[in-house]
Amino acid sequence: MVEDSRDEVIRAERQPSGGREMGIKTRLIFCLMLSCVFLSACSSNPAETVELKHYALDSLDGVITGKGVEIDKGISADGKGSLKVTATQPTTVMLFETGDIDIENAKLIYRAKLRTEKVDGKVYLEMWCRFPGKGEFFSRALQAPLTGTNEWTAQETPFFFKKGENPDNVRLNLVVNGTGTVWIDDIRLVKGPVN
Repeated sequence: MVEDSRDEVIRAERQPSGGREMGIKTRLIFCLMLSCVFLSACSSNPAETVELKHYALDSLDGVITGKGVEIDKGISADGKGSLKVTATQPTTVMLFETGDIDIENAKLIYRAKLRTEKVDGKVYLEMWCRFPGKGEFFSRALQAPLTGTNEWTAQETPFFFKKGENPDNVRLNLVVNGTGTVWIDDIRLVKGPVN
């Protein structure tokens, strides 16, 4: 029995090295091919989010509501300025309209950073989507409205589109359901998968 195991060791040592090298080369090629397939699947992953719009809010360009709002260069989430809203009563600040965007069978996410000071009431994001012949429908970030005084806080609200549903306009608002000072910055409109 001891001789048998020695014979196997001797046979393994005498085996041409090309056989072992071929096995290693085959494994390396297989790993490389597997890596390429994995990387190409990741780069074309339909579950990725895509940024459709970005509003930096370092100027009033494009902002719909002009009353009670101003650019504040001293307070900003991105260091370039933000939109400051001073509310003496409940108000809805109409920020931007996108016009027609192609987004069916997907999730549209309205994201922004908010900061509040002495807010008596609730502050949240609101998105209105208009569909030809059907009217307007909204989504509100009521799951975590801000109140009181808060440092920069990320907030978002989604809207889900089925296949064949495509809005001809999307309006982005900031709702101050009370009084106080609110800053909004770094607005992004992002498209993602429905699930």
